Amino acid sequence: MKTANLPHGHSALRVRSGFRIFLVLALAACSLPALAMNPPAAKPEAAPSATVTAAASVTLPAPASIATPDTAPLAAQLEALQQAKDAPGSSSVVKTVLQRAFALLGTPYRWGGSSPENGFDCSGLVGYVFRTIGIDLPRVSRSMANEGTRVDSREALTEGDLVFFGRRGHVDHVGIYIGNGQFLHAPRTGRDVTVSSLTSGYWSQKYLEARRLAAGS
Repeated sequence: MKTANLPHGHSALRVRSGFRIFLVLALAACSLPALAMNPPAAKPEAAPSATVTAAASVTLPAPASIATPDTAPLAAQLEALQQAKDAPGSSSVVKTVLQRAFALLGTPYRWGGSSPENGFDCSGLVGYVFRTIGIDLPRVSRSMANEGTRVDSREALTEGDLVFFGRRGHVDHVGIYIGNGQFLHAPRTGRDVTVSSLTSGYWSQKYLEARRLAAGS
């Protein structure tokens, strides 16, 4: 076998180039088993959005009943109030006042509010109820306390009377007496129109006086 004559140094260069090619092929062959055993990690799927996850996990709470913290459960209250409305001694005007007032239970308190759409403060609620039967009352509770005739004692209260509360003899709150030692009112910011006790608890201590309007007699 004849070997071609190459310029000086070319034989060594060819040997080195052949060795490099062999080394590359050998390394590639060795890496194939490793790749087979440890394939590249797959790109992770995008996590569901927080909105979708939250929506899927939310459990809607059961509807809550209207809370009246210092009185009997609402169902018992309404039953007693219905009996008061149907009592033989109640006039048709008083029954209408109570009916209109009960329909507003749960309306949010709002300072300066005087409608079901905008909410009520205490005098806004009372004024609204009596306007529905054609009686216009002053806008603020202390002025309402000058209307009608004074009721001598708590024991003499009847359905539809206005009951007033305050401190040091100054009126700052009003509600509608609904019988059975209870009254309906818009208490304060953060609370809804509700029924409270006039015989025990916070409001019994703040009670000042009551007034009876001519239409409620």
